[in-house]
Amino acid sequence: MSQTRGANVTIRRIPGFWTVGAGLLFSLACTTPEPEPQSAPEPIDEIQVVLRGIAAASPPEVAQGKTLFEQNCSVCHGPAGDGTTQGPPLVHIIYEPNHHADAAFILAARNGVRAHHWRFGDMAPLPGVTDEMVQEIVGYIRWLQRQVGIE
Repeated sequence: MSQTRGANVTIRRIPGFWTVGAGLLFSLACTTPEPEPQSAPEPIDEIQVVLRGIAAASPPEVAQGKTLFEQNCSVCHGPAGDGTTQGPPLVHIIYEPNHHADAAFILAARNGVRAHHWRFGDMAPLPGVTDEMVQEIVGYIRWLQRQVGIE
């Protein structure tokens, strides 16, 4: 017991209190929450809304390319090739066939690409994506481009 200016104060010590408290705080600080399932980001402009509507109505001839695009490209390039904060839109005049031929997409998947048109950083190679898969993906992207007048 100690005295402070005439008041009686009793200090009780609980063995291991600080050890248990520090351990609890540490475990809470190091716990990572379960990631929420990712869905397509909300469109930020009217063009994205229109493009996603067009992509949703894609014909059977480009279905394989669309599926491969969704599985391998959409995280960075957007669900309809409309871009994200991680990668540029592929349905854009810069990627028209006269500027980026189909072979450019194959080489990008094979070797990666140094950032040159956009400020998203370099694109890493996609080792699990074959040239044949890229050809299907390009067929889908070219179809989307034609729907908005990029030929």
